[in-house]
Amino acid sequence: MTTTLDSVSSTGETKRLGGAPVAGSRAFGILLVLTGAAGLLAAWVITLDEFKLLKDPGFVPGCSLNPVISCGSVMKSDQAHVFGFSNPMLGLATYPVVMGIGLAVLAGARHQRWYWLGLQAGTLFGVGFVTWLQFQSLYRIHALCLWCMLAWVGTVIMFWYTLSHNVRSGVIPAPRWLRSFFADFTWILPTLHLAIIGLLILTNWWSFWTS
Repeated sequence: MTTTLDSVSSTGETKRLGGAPVAGSRAFGILLVLTGAAGLLAAWVITLDEFKLLKDPGFVPGCSLNPVISCGSVMKSDQAHVFGFSNPMLGLATYPVVMGIGLAVLAGARHQRWYWLGLQAGTLFGVGFVTWLQFQSLYRIHALCLWCMLAWVGTVIMFWYTLSHNVRSGVIPAPRWLRSFFADFTWILPTLHLAIIGLLILTNWWSFWTS
């Protein structure tokens, strides 16, 4: 009976929203600005270092600290140019968009459902892409880039809180229990996600960290 009521409530909320614009909370707007800024900063610094590396193949980025934390190794890899250009340039184009959406939310803007779904699709692509990059860094390149990791953190948080906003606001239809979960416990999901990444990093280089 509860499941049926939840389903009806979710459907009703979606219909009620219809084509009506949906607002975001002030906290969500701030989060988009901060995570977008983190990703943009990381993309900008990496791009500058890659330009220096092009001019001087012997250049060692400041974040190349040891055999594991080695930004230079990551920048020189094939995986750093997946689309035929430097990956950070993708970040230079997309993270400012996220910041712009966050600023619009802070200004009180209300967006159509398709707009929020577009942001959801973008963050889904982002978290999927950084997950692939994480795998490549850990198990193919065997090196980590600190600035890349900053972008990873920002993208993971951005994705989960965008999903939370869309579920709670009815942009993505969901049963009542799921909306209630996101209303109170969204923080668990990015925390768990990042903890798993940290655990994989720790175990992959366990002998290095403990030597």
